[in-house]
Amino acid sequence: MHPDEFRRLGYRVVDLIAEYRASIADRPVWSQAQPGEVRSQFPATPPEQPEPPDAILADVERIIMPALSNWQHPRFFGYFPANASLASLLGDMLSGGLGQLGLNWQASPPLTELEELTTDWMRQLLGLSAVWRGVIQDTASTSTLVALLCARERASDHSQTRGGMQALPRPLIVYTSAQSHSSVEKAALLAGFGRDNLRLLPVDETFALRVDALEAAIAADRAAGNVPCAVVASIGATATTACDPLEPIGAICQREGVWLHVDAAMAGSAMILPECRYLWQGIEQADSLVLNPHKWLGAAFDCSLYYARDPQHLIRVMSTNPSYLQTSADGAVTNYRDWGIPLGRRFRALKLYFLLRCEGAEGLRARLRRDLANARWLAAQIDAAPDWRRLAPTPLQTVCVRHEPAGLTGEELDRHTLRWVGAINASGAAYLTPAILEGRWMARISIGAEPTEHADVAALWELMQHTARQMIG
Repeated sequence: MHPDEFRRLGYRVVDLIAEYRASIADRPVWSQAQPGEVRSQFPATPPEQPEPPDAILADVERIIMPALSNWQHPRFFGYFPANASLASLLGDMLSGGLGQLGLNWQASPPLTELEELTTDWMRQLLGLSAVWRGVIQDTASTSTLVALLCARERASDHSQTRGGMQALPRPLIVYTSAQSHSSVEKAALLAGFGRDNLRLLPVDETFALRVDALEAAIAADRAAGNVPCAVVASIGATATTACDPLEPIGAICQREGVWLHVDAAMAGSAMILPECRYLWQGIEQADSLVLNPHKWLGAAFDCSLYYARDPQHLIRVMSTNPSYLQTSADGAVTNYRDWGIPLGRRFRALKLYFLLRCEGAEGLRARLRRDLANARWLAAQIDAAPDWRRLAPTPLQTVCVRHEPAGLTGEELDRHTLRWVGAINASGAAYLTPAILEGRWMARISIGAEPTEHADVAALWELMQHTARQMIG
């Protein structure tokens, strides 16, 4: 494609995106497509001849866009905020257009140095000390895997250089809360610990990890001849946004020589607010942490920040140094290929750079404070309403709720919950996520889409009440 043709079509693509965002509130929140519906509208075999780009864009408008689930909708309250700010999107588009590939510093000096800059800007905004160094990974799942690989190698005196975990005389143990994200278990399995060596520990009444249970589990493993290796603590657990008590957990980890990784994937963005930092008091005792600006903060997916207190240990675990990547600058620069799993990397820093410069720290703080206020308002409505029960504290922007009309219990209550949540989701008027908490279904309302205002939250509350009444009427 000639640059002139790209320019013409690029204007059309930008117009398409802008119109989509401008009209998104008029669309169903969640996809109404049936399984196989999208694929059936395309040819089953690949094209042999070039096709006009205008026809391709027409198919995007005709087939793809009507079937989208609209994560940027002001009444999207499912999963977690996934804000792809248009400011950040400019950086993402530029990243793809410039076509940089960061194999080492020399392959693209701006790619590396802008990543150093933006991760340090974020470090400062989060209130972290200068000891932390950051790198952009794709997701928190990858970051947690990297953390457990680092923990494994520290606990085994770098067994990867010898026989690996297969040669260790005693098993290494990982500890986490029963409320932690599923990616923690996945990372433990992929890192070779094995399910038998993962301890899912009980939580307290706020759904935070019980410190006494952690201490007891570590003591029991030591007595059994096992090696306590790593604790993964949650700041903003998936179901409830519960926050594990980092200060006592960190003290235990330091005393026991255990790696502490903090999963703050969604909630970490709130730490740009000084008034929220009490939620991760003790973070400076951690060895590693992850937060995802591609969630609540607004960076376009994917943009996960992994911070390490000891980057030299990270580099030793992750480094590869083939001759064809060695350069004369290596001793004086950062080579991010040695900070994670992939060799090559995209110019991800551009989308964070555009977001931070276009929105500014105060703009980002104002939006997050708006969302926190909306969550507190909804929590208060639920607390005051008969037959409605808030099931967990609301430290951040997620509200856990169940409608409990008289006479409904057990599985019958579960069916009622799934019916009214399902009816709202099927209507296209809003989207919530059903989830299980303490063995029973609930509705999980995650507030934080970029265009969501108080009126949207108030409309959701009215819809919830009306729909739940209908389900029992």
